[in-house]
Amino acid sequence: MSTAAVGSARPGAGSDGERHRPALRFSAIMGVLGIVYGDIGTSPLYAFKASLEHFGRDRIFAADVLGILSLIFWSLIAIVTVKYVMLVMNADNRGEGGILALMALAQRNCTSPRMRQFLGLIGVGGACLFFGDGVITPAISVLSAIEGIDVATPDLHEFVLPIAVVVIVGLFAVQSRGTGQVGRVFGPIMAVWFLSIGAMGLFQVVQHPWILEALSPSFGVQLCIRHGWLAFIALGSVVLAVTGAEALYADMGHFGARPIRVAWLFFVLPCLVLNYFGQGALVLSTPGANSNPFYLMAPHWALLPLVALATAATVIASQALISGAYSMTRQCMQLGFLPRMSVSHTSATEEGQIYVPQINTALMVGVLVLVFAFRTSDNLAAAYGIAVTGTFICTCILAAVVFRRQFHWSRARALGVFGTFFVIDVVFFAANALKIPEGGWVPLVLGAALLALMTSWKRGRELLLDRWKHDSLPLASFLARLPHSRTIRVPGMAIFMTGNPDYVPGALLHNLKHNKVLHERVLFVTVSNLDVPEVGLADRAVIAELAPGIHRVTLRYGFMESPNLPRDIGLLKDMGIPIEPMQASYFLGRETLVPAMAPRMPAWRRFLFLLLARNATPATEFFRIPSDRVVELGVRVAI
Repeated sequence: MSTAAVGSARPGAGSDGERHRPALRFSAIMGVLGIVYGDIGTSPLYAFKASLEHFGRDRIFAADVLGILSLIFWSLIAIVTVKYVMLVMNADNRGEGGILALMALAQRNCTSPRMRQFLGLIGVGGACLFFGDGVITPAISVLSAIEGIDVATPDLHEFVLPIAVVVIVGLFAVQSRGTGQVGRVFGPIMAVWFLSIGAMGLFQVVQHPWILEALSPSFGVQLCIRHGWLAFIALGSVVLAVTGAEALYADMGHFGARPIRVAWLFFVLPCLVLNYFGQGALVLSTPGANSNPFYLMAPHWALLPLVALATAATVIASQALISGAYSMTRQCMQLGFLPRMSVSHTSATEEGQIYVPQINTALMVGVLVLVFAFRTSDNLAAAYGIAVTGTFICTCILAAVVFRRQFHWSRARALGVFGTFFVIDVVFFAANALKIPEGGWVPLVLGAALLALMTSWKRGRELLLDRWKHDSLPLASFLARLPHSRTIRVPGMAIFMTGNPDYVPGALLHNLKHNKVLHERVLFVTVSNLDVPEVGLADRAVIAELAPGIHRVTLRYGFMESPNLPRDIGLLKDMGIPIEPMQASYFLGRETLVPAMAPRMPAWRRFLFLLLARNATPATEFFRIPSDRVVELGVRVAI
């Protein structure tokens, strides 16, 4: 038996599978502005306004305004700047970020199976909350932007909801075309947005420079002491100022850490702080400005252009969350938490630009339901923060493990640093939990439903694999008996897909049972999903000769990649195996799942698993196998 690999480097390292971190360039900064900072960049539309409403609508005291501004400023410093920009972004998984990449990194540095399972549950839970965030963000962002029409022309109030619906439907309708062309203008639009909101705030701050006293954390502390329970409730709205912090880490693989850090520290953060402080100055100097301080900072002639710019900015913010949901879905599929779904690549050159029709439809329906149910951004604010803070907690736990195990921090240091952030995140989460009856239940229900779906699918696949092993024939036994059998070898090449390379594929046994023949050349192909973002082409295929004319092939993919079997099997030509992928026959087993007499899953989990299995994308489509080269052999499996 001989074994060889296409290339000799370890998977994902030292190859084109490893992310190249670009040097700091202007184009990278513009790309960061357009993709990474859309969500947090549109928070000034509603965060300060929502925080003020806890202290009354008629009369606002200066100490309360300064306290809110202090809490917002130090939240931006502690959570975004220190936690994410300075710390968490150092924990990259081969250049990739995001909670699932962090989960894979934490599990890789953990030896206890029970601990690995716990960390997996934390990571998947955070991913589920991210999907909830992806439903709420387009709804609240687009509504808050278009509500500026009320300020410019109150007579058009009844058109706010219809316009928002049109914008949202249009946004999801163009997803199948890809974001490559549109993405080129995202950066300049967001640059104009940040410059505009920064200039608006600077104008107010220059007129009322005393507002800068709120930079002192003492005002935030005094607000909490003075108002106690009311201040705690207000924290649920203050946290809206840091929504989108997870995007800094999640999108790190696209641009590298340095452009994200530079853009935040020297451009985005100053513009956001100026705008928040400008809103505070306006509220204290102009009676009634607390009704919509963001838009009232602008001169009347600039209101409609500002509404248009805000709408464009919120569409960009929503686009980033939608694209993130597609990427998260593909990662969940590769990690075994979701069934196969159709994944369309919208760019011939960019692997990361994908479109998932099922997710797109589900997101659009969810967003529209929220818009019609809540109708205003103020009502949706109650539903927003709990998904964000829940993801913060999950990231904090996983990061603590990574810094302790991989970066060799002492236990005291890891607990001291991330324990502090954990307390902050829990306080914010608890403050948002008070809003569960007002709408905070929405992301929790979404997250719980998705978690039930993902864990049911994972458990069901594990049970199927156990059942398959029990009923299958070990490959070694089959190969030992093959030379002495009377099996007829016919010309051609047969490719058998198998999930376990140590057992004979069920499709081969069925083919022998019904057709009584075996091809002269046989490939047993196994797709292996690694806990790295990408695997280079040089490390894609590993091949072993099992017997004359029979080879075992393992194709390795990272969790950021989509399989392409005909393309990657073609790599075997470099190993001296004469193969034409488009001429070979692919033999697949089609499982028909039925309930077992003595089920090993609860009824509700079995129902979810069977539902997902029936709606999964066929293997031919998922692995991009030409349908006219496929032979499917069915089998009933009880579970």
